[in-house]
Amino acid sequence: MSLFGTTSGFGTGGTSMFGSTTTDNHNPMKDIEVTSSPDDSIGCLSFSPPTLPGNFLIAGSWANDVRCWEVQDNGQTIPKAQQMHTGPVLDVCWSDDGSKVFTASCDKTAKMWDLNSNQAIQIAQHDAPVKTIHWIKAPNYSCVMTGSWDKTLKFWDTRSSNPMMVLQLPERCYCADVIYPMAVVATAERGLIVYQLENQPSEFRRIESPLKHQHRCVAIFKDKQNKPTGFALGSIEGRVAIHYINPPNPAKDNFTFKCHRSNGTNTSAPQDIYAVNGIAFHPVHGTLATVGSDGRFSFWDKDARTKLKTSEQLDQPISACCFNHNGNIFAYASSYDWSKVRIPRPALGALRQHSRALEWESIGLSCDSSLDSYHCHLPGFLDGLWGFITALGQSAAHRKCPVSVTGHRLPCPWVQKDGQAGGSDSCSC
Repeated sequence: MSLFGTTSGFGTGGTSMFGSTTTDNHNPMKDIEVTSSPDDSIGCLSFSPPTLPGNFLIAGSWANDVRCWEVQDNGQTIPKAQQMHTGPVLDVCWSDDGSKVFTASCDKTAKMWDLNSNQAIQIAQHDAPVKTIHWIKAPNYSCVMTGSWDKTLKFWDTRSSNPMMVLQLPERCYCADVIYPMAVVATAERGLIVYQLENQPSEFRRIESPLKHQHRCVAIFKDKQNKPTGFALGSIEGRVAIHYINPPNPAKDNFTFKCHRSNGTNTSAPQDIYAVNGIAFHPVHGTLATVGSDGRFSFWDKDARTKLKTSEQLDQPISACCFNHNGNIFAYASSYDWSKVRIPRPALGALRQHSRALEWESIGLSCDSSLDSYHCHLPGFLDGLWGFITALGQSAAHRKCPVSVTGHRLPCPWVQKDGQAGGSDSCSC
């Protein structure tokens, strides 16, 4: 028995329900898979800060759990501990000293997990699911920032049950990032707000979104002086915007680029367009990684506006990613994210008796409004239904939503560029 318990035996083996052998493409690059992966889709990943010796990886999932592994120098992983919520875990973060982990959940609460005692206590409450959570360490205060679908941004002293401050958002919080003294929050209806955190949090600027479709992920980047200077914003339309807060030349410095699309720059053939599920900046080189519903991750140089490398395609979407503190390890999660099709309730009911994972993903469809309006990749009901039927015979490794870790290398074997698209400079896949 593993530290995280036993796994279901349904669908194990390499044959489908029709008796034919299936091809296992869940790890085509033979990256190191984390042992005892969660039993359902993984929504968030985070590595431990540099103040903590070694590398520890945290993952939150739609199985309501948050798990911790030690990642050794050879890449092997050791399960260390686990905590539970009563709803799917949507976001996780670390304290600056690495002694605590903070978790946000669909159960409308946030918790603080003390890794030394392996005890978790509730530290925050919202009126709707908590979508984002971040630790803020300022010279004159420390707190946890939570963003929720109840259209509020709250700041919590972990010693008190009442928030230190509540800021109203124009819409539901979909994604956020914090690097002191800056925070960026992206909301439904393409809202985008920058906050300054010095002295006390306050709204700095509202920005007209550079993207035309729903925001999916955001990550702050730093300048050469190691200060936050802008952010990368990803959308469900296979596009990322690079936006500086105070650029010398906004029309030139700010740009968008296409990514996670089929057929590259071939405009004569139809394109499948996939959501950008996560963005992470390399802590040393400043390059960025994007992961998408197409089952690929890519590395980019935003300064040169070039793509450095794209992975082989996995058989499931990549739902989350992160670098460790020195950029030597890149972790990503392979999980179904409901980006392909919406199945009517009767069909879901029929599938529930066969697969626990599909049951939880059906709950995710009705609960996570940030996933509920995907419209970029809809292959059709029959194709999607066939995908679900064949998935019932897939291996346990596929269904268990693996997390993989890989060394981060930045070769530049080729670069493709196209001209300007939609008034912005564009680097295309």
